[in-house]
Parts: sequence; C-alpha cells; structure tokens
Amino acid sequence: MPADMNDYFKKKKPSNNSMNTNNNSGGGGNFNNPLSGMGKGAPWMFIIVVIGFALFVLKPFTIINSGEVGIKINTGKFEQEPLGAGLHFFVPVLQKIIPVNTRIRMITYSDVRTGELGDAYRNLEGGLKRNPAITVLDKRGLTVNIDIAVQYRLKAETAPATIEKWGASWEEKIINSKVREVVRDVVGRYTAEQLPEMRNEIAAAIETKVKESVDSLENRPVILASVELRTINLPPKIKDQIERVQIAKQDVTIAEQEKEKAKQQAQRAAEVARGEAERNRIEAQGEADKIRIEAEEQAKANRLISDSLSPELLQLEQIKTQNKFNEALKVNKDAQIFLTPGGAVPNIWVDAKGKEKQRLMGQQ
Repeated sequence: MPADMNDYFKKKKPSNNSMNTNNNSGGGGNFNNPLSGMGKGAPWMFIIVVIGFALFVLKPFTIINSGEVGIKINTGKFEQEPLGAGLHFFVPVLQKIIPVNTRIRMITYSDVRTGELGDAYRNLEGGLKRNPAITVLDKRGLTVNIDIAVQYRLKAETAPATIEKWGASWEEKIINSKVREVVRDVVGRYTAEQLPEMRNEIAAAIETKVKESVDSLENRPVILASVELRTINLPPKIKDQIERVQIAKQDVTIAEQEKEKAKQQAQRAAEVARGEAERNRIEAQGEADKIRIEAEEQAKANRLISDSLSPELLQLEQIKTQNKFNEALKVNKDAQIFLTPGGAVPNIWVDAKGKEKQRLMGQQ
C-alpha cells in the first residue's frame, strides 16, 4: 500500500485517549462492548444462558413414566426399539418422542351412564372408554342390545410397529371392530328367547372368538385380558313372554315339589304304619309265647306234683288237716264238719253259728 494511504488511515484511526474521552463525554457515535468490564468468564456465562434459554424454549427431552413406552421418530421414521421409563433426549425439529400408554385399558359397550374409574387421574391413567351398547339381530331378526366390557393392553415390545401400522386410533381398528364383529356373529345364531338360557355359553364363545381374532394379527400387537358379557337387553315383548314362561315353569316346579312332598309324607306314613303293625305283631307274639311258656311250665309243675303224690302222702296231709280242724273246734264249737267220699279233700267245715244268725236275720 502507498505511504500516503498508510498515513491517511493512521490519521483516521482514533486513539485510546480520544475513545475514553468520548465515552466519558457520553458520545453515542462509537460502539461500547458491554462484556469488556466483566472479565474473561463473561462469554462463557453468556453461552450458558443462551443454551439454558434454548433448552427451556425448545425442550429437547421428555420423561417416560412407568406403564408407558416411548416411540422415537427420526425425520419421520419410527425406530422399532421402544424407549423405557426415564429421561430421554432428542434433537428438536429432526426428532420427536411419543409416549404411549401400555397399562391395562378398558372399553365398555353400554347405554347406562355411570362414573368412570380414574377420571380424576386421566392425565396419568387413561385407557377408559365408553361406547354405546352393541345392537345385534337375533336369529329371527329381532333387535337385541348387548352390554359388554373388554380389558386389554398394548404390547410394549411391538408398540412402535403397531402405532406405525395402525396409527393413533389402533383401538378402534383392532379392538372395537373385532368385538362388534364377533358379538354379532355369536349372538345372531340364537333366538331372543334362548339368549338368557344360553348366557354362559354365549359369554364363553364371545371371549374365545375375540381372543382368537386379536391374537391372529401379525406380531400380536394387543394382549387381551378379558371379555365380560354384562347384560343382554331384550325387546320388551320378548322379555314379558320370557317372564310369563318362567312363572309357568315355577308353578309347575312348585306343583311337582308339592307332589313329591306328599308322596314322601305318604311313604313316611306307610313306613310308620308298617312299623306299628310289626311292633304289635311282635308284642302279640311275645305275649303268646309268654302264655305258652307259662302253660308249659305249669303243666310241668302239675306233672311233677302228680308224680310226687302217694297214698301215704295223702294220708299224712289228711292227718294235718284233721289236726287243724280239731284246733278250730276248740275255738268255735258250733262248727260243722263234712266228710267227702274218696278222701280227695279230707274235711270241709263251716261256721254253724254264723249260719244261724243268717237264718234269724232272714226271718226278721
């Protein structure tokens, strides 16, 4: 550069003294560095503040709670490895993390409005949905409403692939459509009158077929916990008819029970009568046996007595009796003594004095 040009720029460059003078005088024409008086660490502090502000505004991180998995999207492409619970960072604009609930979820199909469990914790809990009751045509074309409840959860291992394939409305596409299809297919095989009687079989068939239908999907994206048949709402006319039939069956059952009761009572009475007759027979037989035995013993005794009698014994007995009469005559001198022939009874005596009294009383 020519010397004159160098001299020119030197003359144009302000000196340090002149800059300080201008600053003190408050001149606004020259630039003043605000960090010049904060020391060497000022730039780093400024950088930290900027980074903190960027983190606060852009928020390049998210927290995955327990019972959830995170799905990371890189420039619109889903990563197939789900993120577990904890803190995860991503690059704003280029990346995004979507938390997905993997807890037990429930869909109820009912026209009864009741409070849902967990409403106060919806931001954390979620997974509670209510749909109208499923309207089904029975075998004859009558309308029947089915109340049902389904519990299920999203499979955590395949959650990214499930959301990528089925989208955010995967519940409607997988659970809701399968349940309605199976319920209509199963219930449509029966007439409305058969539904209450076949309730257990219908409930088992619905649960089995819904599980088979959901499990048959690729990678089994949803794990089905239970399918509960709650209520079968029949048309009013069919309901009244079923009630009349049930009342008639109950009347028949009561009549049969009364008949069986009367039969049992008759059987008990017959048993009692047979027992009484048997008891009387046994008692009569016992009495007859007693009389027979007594007669036999008496006959034996008579035979023994007869065999033991002899003329000498009879004569001795006659002498004993005669002595008794003699003793009696000492006391009652009016006694009369009769001798019987044959000596079977040695003597018979009567009180003659008593007989005289009786004659005198008769004359009076």
